[in-house]
Amino acid sequence: MAEEHDASMMNNLYWWGIPTFFRAPNEGPEGADIALVGVPHSTGNGTTERDQHLGPRAVRNMSAVQRRVHGEVGVDPWQRRIVDVGDVPFPRANDNEHCIQQITDFYTKIDASGARPVSIGGDHSITGGIVQALGRGKLAGGEPISFLHLDAHTDVFTKVDHFLGAEKSAAHWGAYLADQGKVDPTRSMQIGLRGHPRTLDWLQPSYDYGYNVVTMADYRRRGAADVIEQAKEVLAGRPVYITFDLDCLDPSVAPAVSNIEPGVKGFDIDEAIALLHAARGLNIVGGDVVCLMPTKDSPNNITAMVAGAVMFEMISMIAENVPV
Repeated sequence: MAEEHDASMMNNLYWWGIPTFFRAPNEGPEGADIALVGVPHSTGNGTTERDQHLGPRAVRNMSAVQRRVHGEVGVDPWQRRIVDVGDVPFPRANDNEHCIQQITDFYTKIDASGARPVSIGGDHSITGGIVQALGRGKLAGGEPISFLHLDAHTDVFTKVDHFLGAEKSAAHWGAYLADQGKVDPTRSMQIGLRGHPRTLDWLQPSYDYGYNVVTMADYRRRGAADVIEQAKEVLAGRPVYITFDLDCLDPSVAPAVSNIEPGVKGFDIDEAIALLHAARGLNIVGGDVVCLMPTKDSPNNITAMVAGAVMFEMISMIAENVPV
């Protein structure tokens, strides 16, 4: 039909119409398979790099062009019920601890609905708020979740009790979620850690908690296939939550990212997506993409588009396991 063709063409233009994530309807999570969520929170980075709260709006603006079928996975995710549930509200946006509780309360309702959340931040503290709700929740079957965590940094920094005043900060969630029993570090992967640290024992907290750590140097030495095989073994049979810090990517791929590590080459996008696909076929309870800084992006909004592309991978892997 000519009208359907015209509508399809218009809906693929990112600059036309009212933006939602991937043109998904703006509705509540009840009855949905996947809930797309904006988490415009920046104070978990302790007042540094604070424009991360603009990330959700930037991805909504660009993501219409990425509403596609997935050729490699072989799925049209949009045949499932996928909704944009809006943004977590932050009436006290400069109070990090209040914001983290707001996130937990918001995602507790999503978890109860049975929809699997895929989120865009926001700084990396949002993962703590989200997994406080999902860990041992309905989607996880009452079990602690396992992380597939791609990042340049561990975010298990136990040697300081806060980051510039933020206690449940972007630097701490990997530790306090384990302390709460929401996460099983021994069945979780941290991949891509790199850069020159402030102390030589920077990885020790991750080892102490039992995380399976693969630094960028390890990845280059071992090769992708070996690391992917390890991830599949560690995550097998577990409820998996994917958390993707855009700083795991090389700055040439994603320049508009907070806390970039330019001294050591990061992942290219194909390498990162191959690592994400280690979770294909598993019980993915949700995922997030964090640390986008739209005010530092290039004129073609490449980092926002990369963030949307990573979201699309998570959406497609979840949709693959949902019958039409």
